[in-house]
Amino acid sequence: MALREPRLHRAPPPDLSVSFCGIKLKNPIIAAAGTFGYGVEYEEVVTLEKLGGLVVKGLSEEPMAGNPPPRLFETAAGMLNAIGMQNIGARAFVEEKLPLLRKLKDTPVFANVFGYTIEGYERTIQILNEGEGIAGYELNVSCANTREGGLTFGSDPHRLRDVVAAAKGATKRPVIVKLSPNVPDIALMARTAAAGGADAISLINTFVAMAIDPESRRPRLGNLTGGLSGPAIKPIALHMVYEAAHAVDIPVIGMGGITTAADVIEFMLAGAAAVEVGTASFWDPCATEKLADALEGWCVEHRIERITELIGGLRTD
Repeated sequence: MALREPRLHRAPPPDLSVSFCGIKLKNPIIAAAGTFGYGVEYEEVVTLEKLGGLVVKGLSEEPMAGNPPPRLFETAAGMLNAIGMQNIGARAFVEEKLPLLRKLKDTPVFANVFGYTIEGYERTIQILNEGEGIAGYELNVSCANTREGGLTFGSDPHRLRDVVAAAKGATKRPVIVKLSPNVPDIALMARTAAAGGADAISLINTFVAMAIDPESRRPRLGNLTGGLSGPAIKPIALHMVYEAAHAVDIPVIGMGGITTAADVIEFMLAGAAAVEVGTASFWDPCATEKLADALEGWCVEHRIERITELIGGLRTD
């Protein structure tokens, strides 16, 4: 009688799911605003259902044409952008784009919201409230390449608190406040956003920066300055996420130069409940999907059963 070979018991796959603001994500990888279009543009090259979530590009009450070209410039370790919040407007998004995103049953869609005034933020949110399928709003108070709005709210604690409170009053959906690194005290701004009623914060947005063509002696960007993103800013982003996570009790979403699974782990150890991936999608449109797969592999290799075990797990002793 032939002997049966013993069955090999494989360990179950790691649990990559995370939750914040009552929203569950299958993994912590979120496609960042401004780098993933309205999401639907990527569906032919990215399996959107593999992502934890996605944030559509910034939406305003009325359509915006953005800044004059050139609007992008690659740096040694990152990218400068001066898009200037170009978008189709909240109403067109609700009517044209959002219906196409409703098929993403298990991939939450967040709307990034921008305004030049507090009333502009409120009206944009009120329009978006009419649409079905939006998990929450990411309040953009930190755009580094618009002449008004953006940093005027994100760098002033009083104005930040006012705009966050107004946004919260305009919706029942969760409000995530996207903070700027162009401030002297990120912990103060995190506490201010929380005091205004933010359900979560995300950080960091881009650094105000510029590049010059030495031959023509002219700026590389049509807007003169733009926002620096990519691996160049990761160490600073990591520190700011750590500072913010230790300043507030609400969830923190980290971003800034993430390109590998190890980068994701670093941000989570610093205190991030999830991460957003942006500039990497310009170099490789499939970067977000690949990161989700790589993250599972990292957890298997390091015998991590639940990725939430890593949140805030930085050892300093």
